[in-house]
Amino acid sequence: MSHTNQALLVVDVQESFPKRDYYQEKYVPAFIEATQKLIDGAQEAGIPIVQIFHVEPEGAFSKASGNIKTLAPIKIEPATIIEKHRHSAFAGTTLDIWLKENGINELTVCGIRSEQCCETTTRHGSDIGYNVNYVTDATLTFDMNHPDGSLLTAEQIKHRTETVLSGRFATIHSVDDAIAHFSQ
Repeated sequence: MSHTNQALLVVDVQESFPKRDYYQEKYVPAFIEATQKLIDGAQEAGIPIVQIFHVEPEGAFSKASGNIKTLAPIKIEPATIIEKHRHSAFAGTTLDIWLKENGINELTVCGIRSEQCCETTTRHGSDIGYNVNYVTDATLTFDMNHPDGSLLTAEQIKHRTETVLSGRFATIHSVDDAIAHFSQ
């Protein structure tokens, strides 16, 4: 059974990230497993998948780098590919047009980084009228230092992201909940 009013947005799951100095491999295996399960669940349910790549003029996120490709070993068959140049996948792209042309009003968001492009895309999508599901365990981020020097772990950042999105901009789902929701 296909629910074409829904789409899965796979945000910035690309080979650019392992080239960055903040990349932390310790968080990647669980992310890969959760994200692949979510992608497979969407494909099985007939949910169109939108693959989004972040592209910059220079560096690891440039086309010249050769890194604007799916992060290995993720396997994905997108219905469309969107290239973005800002944190939100909606800013300056054709994403909103594509979604409207395809009758989609509900989004499920996963990808890299939890508190940056995934959160920003979630907020923007909600602000322009989409119902948004945010699948935290299929997002990836890394430990960061606060300006005061204190450490915020990736789990703390994800917890904060869920806190600010829940009930305002998105419904927070686990991978299994999101997959079950695809069939509703």
